[in-house]
Amino acid sequence: MEKMFQTLRRNVYPIVGALLIALVFSACKKNDSNQRTPAAGLMAFNLAADKNAVAITLSGNNLTNLPLGYTSFTGSYLPVYIGSRQVKSFDVNMGTPMATSTQTFADSVYYSLFIVGYNGSYKNVVVNDSLYSLMASPGQAFVRYINAIADSSATPLVTIASNGSNVVSMNAPFASVSAFTKISAGNIAIGVTNGDKINANRTIAVDEGKVYTILLVGNPAATDSIKNVQIKFIQNGTITK
Repeated sequence: MEKMFQTLRRNVYPIVGALLIALVFSACKKNDSNQRTPAAGLMAFNLAADKNAVAITLSGNNLTNLPLGYTSFTGSYLPVYIGSRQVKSFDVNMGTPMATSTQTFADSVYYSLFIVGYNGSYKNVVVNDSLYSLMASPGQAFVRYINAIADSSATPLVTIASNGSNVVSMNAPFASVSAFTKISAGNIAIGVTNGDKINANRTIAVDEGKVYTILLVGNPAATDSIKNVQIKFIQNGTITK
């Protein structure tokens, strides 16, 4: 089957990149005779600016062996059982729950879970990454963003530009996740602003055929460099034919 991602199996093999660990996908045959356990793929992020250790459970089972620190993530798509699952996030340091939601996971589908919020109000944001719908093109990459900036009720403007022209220019409500957008490989300029305390810019390089998630994170009221508004990114994977 053309332009398919690696079939989920019990073992997932990440590779090390410049800023992250990302899962690289490869082609698979439609008539794969290998026996496998039906599974979905889940990549999870802790983007809650005031939580330094977050644990996640799916139907009571821990997703990771260790809690996720602020702005850390699972590093790859982890295989999870399919069907309707209760998703819970916990503050490990305080021993208190943060958010509870329910998500139905489908076989061989890839999802992202973003833990967002601040000061006692948190959300589990689960999205279908729709990676199978992305069509590889020469010289093109894919980018999307999540607005996880605490107290960003003013829906800041998010821009992503390539070669001096905006490919993305949208007001982003808090906890919103955009669809993946095709963009020319090379340097891209990212900006997020609400005309007040939220004002950050960053230029990054994206590679042909690769898929990226831009993380808009932080607390506008923070004074330290770790918790203030920042633009980070991870590589989800690589599209192949």
